[in-house]
Amino acid sequence: MKTSWINRADRLSALPPYVFARLDELKVKATEQGLDLIDLGMGNPDGATPQPIIEAAKEALNITKYHGYPPFEGTADFRQAIANWYQRRYQVDLSADSETLPLLGSKEGLCHLALAYVNQGDTVIVPSPSYPAHYRGPAIAGADIYAPILTAEEDWVLNLSKIPENVAQRAKILYFNYPNNPTSATAPRSFFEEVVSWAKHYQIMLVHDLAYAELAFEGYKPTSLLQIKGAKDISVEFHTLSKTYNMAGWRVGFVVGNTDIIQGLRTLKTNLDYGIFSVIQAAAQTALQLPDTYIYEVQQRYQKRRDFVMEGLTKLGWNMKPSKATMYLWVQVPRNSNSTDFALNVLQNTGVVVTPGNAFGEGGEGYVRLSLIGDCQRLGEALQRWENAGIRY
Repeated sequence: MKTSWINRADRLSALPPYVFARLDELKVKATEQGLDLIDLGMGNPDGATPQPIIEAAKEALNITKYHGYPPFEGTADFRQAIANWYQRRYQVDLSADSETLPLLGSKEGLCHLALAYVNQGDTVIVPSPSYPAHYRGPAIAGADIYAPILTAEEDWVLNLSKIPENVAQRAKILYFNYPNNPTSATAPRSFFEEVVSWAKHYQIMLVHDLAYAELAFEGYKPTSLLQIKGAKDISVEFHTLSKTYNMAGWRVGFVVGNTDIIQGLRTLKTNLDYGIFSVIQAAAQTALQLPDTYIYEVQQRYQKRRDFVMEGLTKLGWNMKPSKATMYLWVQVPRNSNSTDFALNVLQNTGVVVTPGNAFGEGGEGYVRLSLIGDCQRLGEALQRWENAGIRY
């Protein structure tokens, strides 16, 4: 006899609560209590999408053919813009026809890739801490996830030598992400060369998330995995327009790299969605064609915020290394506290939202992620609230 006809699938019960959904609940309660929230929890860029992108969307709305279903593989013009962008920014040659695939945001593609390639019980390596989609996509697909812990002592860079031989032998995929969310860590080119050699030896697919490719400071240039010789044989790389181009709500990104891996993801997606509205693809094409001066302006904006907040945290007792990239600061919680308690204490006593580090996995315990969203005036108000409430390291 049925106990209930609305039982959820086991794959959902195996997932922990999504941290940002939980934060939303807490934010609603805090607002109901009259707190003026300063939300530094999510990586949601502030400010408007650049006007040329908006104008391109307006013009595309008048093109009748764009009102129908888009091509499954994306429009030819957007795919060519992706290939051109990679050549301009990273000197990586890509076939627009077979080595690029537009996505409904990179999160969608990262999760669906696991559904396309992971069978129940397959081993997938996902470092901890990590962006939740790196873990949750494989978890939903039924993967056996091995989570090597990243550490401050190793600058949050994955130490491949610490992955047990028996794990490497059976692993199918490695997800990784530099510049890193949540730690803001960067990895040297030598790491990318090492990971390609290691993955080829063990026949492991590499999935690199390059979401923060352009949010880099003081002349630092992040490495694209595809710049490494032979990487394209075993790798794909994801990017999103959400951060650099303030297009988070537009839901547009892409994956590039190995033709066969991309074809598997495309095959899955043809059964799940109809792709991105062609108008949005036209706008995204314009974004990728913006002059590099726009990117430099974005970099300077976040670098200024980074320096401002770090100076304020230093006055409150923190001692931190400047991050080279991303829109985050990875902040150690005070002694005798933990990530969740500290984040809740800050929220309840100051109205400032930060994300507990353990939301990104076991390896994030002892830290919170602070997003550099909002201008320096608003960020300064958040820091002043911390000082007034006695929040110190």
